[in-house]
Amino acid sequence: MFEYLVPRAPDAIIALMQQCKADTNPDKIDLGVGVYKDEAGGTTILRAVKAAEKQLWETETTKSYVGIRGNDDFRHSMLHLILGGDAGKIEDDLLDRIASAQAAGGSGALRLGAELIKSAAPDATVWVSTPTWANHIPLISSAGLKMGKYPYYNRETLGVDFDDMLAHLDAKAKAGDVVLLHGCCHNPTGADLSPAQWDQLADFMLAKDLTPYVDLAYFGLGRGMIEDSYGLRKVIDICPEVIIAASCSKNFALYKERVGLIAVVCKDTDTAAIARSQLGSIQRKIISMPPDHGAKLVADILGDADLRKMWVEELTEMRERMRDLRKQLSDALNVQGGETMAAAVIDQNGMFSTLPLSVDQARKLRAEYSIYMTDSGRINIAGANSENIPRLAEAILAVL
Repeated sequence: MFEYLVPRAPDAIIALMQQCKADTNPDKIDLGVGVYKDEAGGTTILRAVKAAEKQLWETETTKSYVGIRGNDDFRHSMLHLILGGDAGKIEDDLLDRIASAQAAGGSGALRLGAELIKSAAPDATVWVSTPTWANHIPLISSAGLKMGKYPYYNRETLGVDFDDMLAHLDAKAKAGDVVLLHGCCHNPTGADLSPAQWDQLADFMLAKDLTPYVDLAYFGLGRGMIEDSYGLRKVIDICPEVIIAASCSKNFALYKERVGLIAVVCKDTDTAAIARSQLGSIQRKIISMPPDHGAKLVADILGDADLRKMWVEELTEMRERMRDLRKQLSDALNVQGGETMAAAVIDQNGMFSTLPLSVDQARKLRAEYSIYMTDSGRINIAGANSENIPRLAEAILAVL
């Protein structure tokens, strides 16, 4: 039967990684793959994770299954972390309305959410921003859901086209549809909604009977944990139902451990109980039970005052390093003709920015300068360092 298979094009990011790896230029700059890198270019294991692993190695007594919805301590700790706000803890009446499950990374969380939408509202359209993370559409549409796109990023102003976004959804989206929103650190643009825009959007979603589906992949790496969860907490305050897909890949640097969370805020406790049973059933059919190692590490870090303090300090170091790199790049780009780009880079959040480069210009940067970014002009700011920022800026301005 396999002779009838047809070859698939390689994933663009994976192909870019391979091309960069094959480049023998010692001064190459890899801005493609979406992982955090330190000043030396390494993606190291966090100190808090190392300490938690040592503690786990010394105390773990079994490798038995943890259940189809995963590690309970992980799920509850994550919910309090992302929804707790200044208090750091959510009220019991909200917690009782939430159905959650551990997932195989943020991607697994998105897929579990898509399957749940398919079960609850098979005719719903899921709307995604233009642009959005490249894997959003394949992940969600493969569950059999219809997809739509709404305008978001203006490649001339390098900011959010918020009025166009609302106008498009107002005209095209129907009651019961789902709108996928980036909770913070928009991938691939770095252009986030302001608190005032989140306020307006939450009221709009309620009035239109649209369900927010918030992808929180970069929580803590934008402006801060409180700031990065503002939009999510706002839509939960206003909208009766919200879906959340969270990842621990970036903020805990647990990339290969595949640690994620799907959470569904329901109208009432009875509906939440049904949603829990549905999430368990869906998980059982896809991977049966999630792996525990990474989730246990997160739960132990969040549950131990010393480890949590260590993690918060490391997360702050990562966030502030990227903010500093943004300032350095912005300063270097702030010459005649680069002013708009310079202003956008410093205003955007998280790992990514999408620069106003054509496909040919992005490819010229690879061919002539050994600077690797996607054809869309998306860069991972954490792939740069203080030493190569001037050369990066000079090359960008040269191809423009």
